[in-house]
Amino acid sequence: MRVLVALGGNAMTGPGGDASPPAQQRAIAAAAAHLADLTAAGHELVITHGNGPQVGNILRKNELSAHELPPVGLDWCGAQTQGTLGFTIVSELERELCTRGLDSKVAAVVTRTVVDPDDPAFADPVKPIGSYQDAAFAAEMTAHGQTWKDFGEKGWRRVVASPRPVEILETPMVSFLADSGWVVVAAGGGGIPVVPAEGGSTGISAVIDKDLSAAKLAASVGADLLIIATDVPCAVAGYGTPQARDVGAVSAAQLKELRSTGTFASGSMGPKVDAIIDFVDNGGQRAVITELAQLAAAVSGTVGTVVTSDDR
Repeated sequence: MRVLVALGGNAMTGPGGDASPPAQQRAIAAAAAHLADLTAAGHELVITHGNGPQVGNILRKNELSAHELPPVGLDWCGAQTQGTLGFTIVSELERELCTRGLDSKVAAVVTRTVVDPDDPAFADPVKPIGSYQDAAFAAEMTAHGQTWKDFGEKGWRRVVASPRPVEILETPMVSFLADSGWVVVAAGGGGIPVVPAEGGSTGISAVIDKDLSAAKLAASVGADLLIIATDVPCAVAGYGTPQARDVGAVSAAQLKELRSTGTFASGSMGPKVDAIIDFVDNGGQRAVITELAQLAAAVSGTVGTVVTSDDR
């Protein structure tokens, strides 16, 4: 079975969101143990990952060093985190596989994701990135062309466009490597955002939802199963309300109906639900939202929110 596992960026930080390199390496080593279970069971494995905390660190470095060094854009932030996180995932997973006597090879692919330059998201930036700051700092950054939003007591935070993924350019390479027996790490942070340009493509300032990109890649490489690994056992309908309930096994039609009621938070679980719906709507057999520690059980379909296509 070909399985795509989507890791969240917070799964690669330490306790309390510690994003120091040693803490990230320890967290990724722990994740690698669960990922290796799937390879050991004979499954073909493709891995995507988030990068929110890591990009946040780069943006803060931009701010602190702006008087001496030119800042880097969001496309470069994505490329940098694909490099550092991809390198660390490859290293830790190879080490874990070696300790189990498995000779599977692991590769990370720098991945670009095409978006539509006319996507409505560019006119309405809503994706929060970076750290909270005070109103004076937000005003200064707004004067430099950024968009900031007041989050009340927490402070102000930068918001950017989050367009939908249209195409993942390195899909053929990911497919080739997976077909050749490699474990592949790709589409980190949703992919480096690019738009069509003369002779190819060019980077753009945006953040693509990592789970929607994972669903796009999973369908494009013919994955049988998409697992969105998060920090909760399953999706919860009406989270934080007296009517809250766990969502277990459902059809795509049932999940779409739940989604249409606004029962899943738009900034957290909502995109994950959209992603698993997209995957089964585009030929995937099954998709699961569950905890990272439950990857092996997710393959058997016994845990988490499990959605299947309406044809099954």
